[in-house]
Amino acid sequence: MFPQRLDSPLAYDIAKAMRDGFDRHYRLFRAESARAKHRFETADWHGQQRAQRERIEFYDLRVSEAVARLEKEFKAGEQPMDVWHQVKLHFIGLLVEHHQPELAETFFNSVTTKILHRAYFQNDFIFVRPAISTEYLEPRGAPTYRAYYPQQHTLADTVRQLLEDYALQGRFADIARDAERVAAAILGRFHQVKLRANFQLQVLSGLFYRNKGAYVVGKIINGFMELPFALPILHDRAGKFYIDAALFGEEDLQMLFSFARAYFMVDMEVPSAFVQFLRSLMPRKPRAEIYNALGLAKQGKTLFYRDFLYHLNYSTDRFRSAPGIKGMVMLVFDLPSFPYVFKVIKDFYPPQKDTTREQIKSKYMLVKQHDRVGRMADTLEYSDVGFPMDRFEPELIEEIRQFAPSQLEIGDRDGNGEMEVVLKHVYIERRMIPLNIYLQEAFDQLEHPEHAHRASKQLEHAVIEYGNAIKDMVAANIFPGDMLWKNFGVTRGGKVVFYDYDEIEYLTECNFRRVPVARYEEDELSGEVWYSVGPKDVFPETFGPFLLGNPAVRDAFMAHHADLLDAAFWQSHKERILAGQMLDVFPYDEAQRFQHDGHAPYF
Repeated sequence: MFPQRLDSPLAYDIAKAMRDGFDRHYRLFRAESARAKHRFETADWHGQQRAQRERIEFYDLRVSEAVARLEKEFKAGEQPMDVWHQVKLHFIGLLVEHHQPELAETFFNSVTTKILHRAYFQNDFIFVRPAISTEYLEPRGAPTYRAYYPQQHTLADTVRQLLEDYALQGRFADIARDAERVAAAILGRFHQVKLRANFQLQVLSGLFYRNKGAYVVGKIINGFMELPFALPILHDRAGKFYIDAALFGEEDLQMLFSFARAYFMVDMEVPSAFVQFLRSLMPRKPRAEIYNALGLAKQGKTLFYRDFLYHLNYSTDRFRSAPGIKGMVMLVFDLPSFPYVFKVIKDFYPPQKDTTREQIKSKYMLVKQHDRVGRMADTLEYSDVGFPMDRFEPELIEEIRQFAPSQLEIGDRDGNGEMEVVLKHVYIERRMIPLNIYLQEAFDQLEHPEHAHRASKQLEHAVIEYGNAIKDMVAANIFPGDMLWKNFGVTRGGKVVFYDYDEIEYLTECNFRRVPVARYEEDELSGEVWYSVGPKDVFPETFGPFLLGNPAVRDAFMAHHADLLDAAFWQSHKERILAGQMLDVFPYDEAQRFQHDGHAPYF
């Protein structure tokens, strides 16, 4: 029960200290995000990537600081529960005029759950649901978005003004040319449509920075029609800005904000307003993924878990072992009605997997902090996650008990009479179609003449995308390690994405070699390797027997990606990266780019 009166001065002091801790966190988060503009203007690409990595650690550092302060100044963990009831109520009051209340509530949860015992993780003590509305929050400074009202004959001038309003320090190579191209692209989308009285462009007031790009993000409104759009701004070889493409529609925006890409840096006074605007562009994208894309991963985790609990309330199917080939180090399960998979690190690995739990966790953290270039799935990481036991297939519980007993706890943890399956550590990823299953479906359809053409196209697309995924990872200094088809998945948009990280390495730490010429004929006939192999040695020409057993797959692979079997390909990219070069891997196709002299290299 909540207290009838707020009569504990200590409770208010604890609540205020917690809000101060959050305010410090978001102030530092905003400052680092705002500095992305200067890094873009000065082409500090390595600094941009470094800042993207380091910002991920900000949240946990500030939570630890807040916990230490509360324990030192208030002995918070020793306070009675009636004081903690009042702490939450005071905290709600302190957020009434706050501009990031949803983030502050999540920060409160993070701090509180580190101080209180698990038995107190109830609605009375933490924010299981949001207490403060984020609707119609308005920033004190720059507005969330700007609106422009052009006529057809003034559209290019409006686009130019729109670009100039971002006040980038530097010069466009030819801003008039770029504005004309964007205007032509927009009018091309409306060439058979009358421009209505409400025709307008709305753009978010902050540019979205990632790697070498800055992105204008907005929508075009005409009558009852709304069309999302984005404009990538890049540097040419002379260091001047130019618009590289005009992206239109929800699908293009989904690619830009994909869960397989690094987080954006964008300065937001009211993040919920940015999320609301972005949700109007991508209504199918969960708010959790949008918060993640903006670098607010802890809020993404909070919203994901709320969505997950809501889904459990309105579904009846059971968790099961995920279909597909079993992994050697990960136990994977899913809920058929829910579009995610759950991954638990096993306690035991076969001899060929020389690894440890900590090494596997470090690989997943590497991917979290690295540029995922649209080819490596982001993961949500949770500890001590409770699931209703009656929603588990008995066979799955036995599988967990057999392969990951240290990660499993079963009991009535909350004392509510309901048994729970508690997993000590779990990763959660977007569900994709495993590439080996996707290919097998194509193989099966090839046997039916009426489906053979479509199946052949599906197979070729999958193989081309597989090779492109590897090459994009190579551009980002990642060697996937285990390149078998089963470790890649196909997304809803048909992109191939890598998701098995226990063997990934930095490309620059691998030694790519050709297989030495056999000394004797007996060497070639022997089943044993006749040459020395170091721990980081890789022999690309040996990939073929494991990947290209099917003739149709081999033909498609050799037509498009034969260079992946050549050590020289890998070694040349290793040398390029060691020399400090960064290749561009942008979230749109080459065919979407405007053509002009001197545009940036494209991998």
